[in-house]
Amino acid sequence: MGSIIGLTDNYRVDRDQFSVRDNIVSMLWNRNEEEVKLVIDNEPFLLQPNQIVTITYLQNIGFDMGCPPLHGIVFNREFYCILDHDEEVSCNGILFFGTQDLPILTLSNKEIPKFDALLQVFIDEFETPDKIQGEMLQMMLKRFIIKCVRIAKEQLISHKLNNNQIDIVRKFNVLVDTHYKEKRQVKDYADLLFRSPKTLSNLFSIYNQKSPQQIIHNRLALEAKRMLMYTDKSVSEIGFDLGYEDPAYFSRFFKKHTGRSPKEFKIESTIA
Repeated sequence: MGSIIGLTDNYRVDRDQFSVRDNIVSMLWNRNEEEVKLVIDNEPFLLQPNQIVTITYLQNIGFDMGCPPLHGIVFNREFYCILDHDEEVSCNGILFFGTQDLPILTLSNKEIPKFDALLQVFIDEFETPDKIQGEMLQMMLKRFIIKCVRIAKEQLISHKLNNNQIDIVRKFNVLVDTHYKEKRQVKDYADLLFRSPKTLSNLFSIYNQKSPQQIIHNRLALEAKRMLMYTDKSVSEIGFDLGYEDPAYFSRFFKKHTGRSPKEFKIESTIA
């Protein structure tokens, strides 16, 4: 059925060995005593000891050959659908597929032994092949995700927001990831959420320093950069795919948000 769940203590080495490689979500955990240098969407990134980051199939990740190994939990929609469990664990838009910066969780000294114990139970379940193994692994993954969501709410979201407000922010992130190509105005998303644009702006002024409109534009610019780096499409084709019929208008938008023209960005990315 194309369902996959994987557990590895060396994600860089093992990630290409999974039988299914499309639509993969990875939760990476640095259990080393030193930082790990990554490149995510062509940007350098440091994962500190006892930090966890979630990477979806929308992102491209690279490693230095000599970097310390990362533990990873890898799964796809067929094994555990984040969207189907959206309301239950409130992870979609916080840990996965959000339009904000990468969600970095830092485990406290109190949390580290709890996560270590959970990891060991995970390993035990992988070594117990019986008829209910799949269900048990789903339960373990759900438990791991819920624990991460609790930490994310504590560390990444302002305590000034109540649960209902957090849910609005989360749903906005998901909607932008879904509709950014055709919906570019805050009002479009406010209508989908049955809220006013002013309500969204007020919430995001508390949540972080980016306005809802900046988040929409940043998502478009991010997708444009990914397509320029990882596809052979022309600038005009990429602009059209992102909803810009006028290549010149797309180029102006891209330069405004990245400081470089699409062609300049593509050349620099190729050299890098």
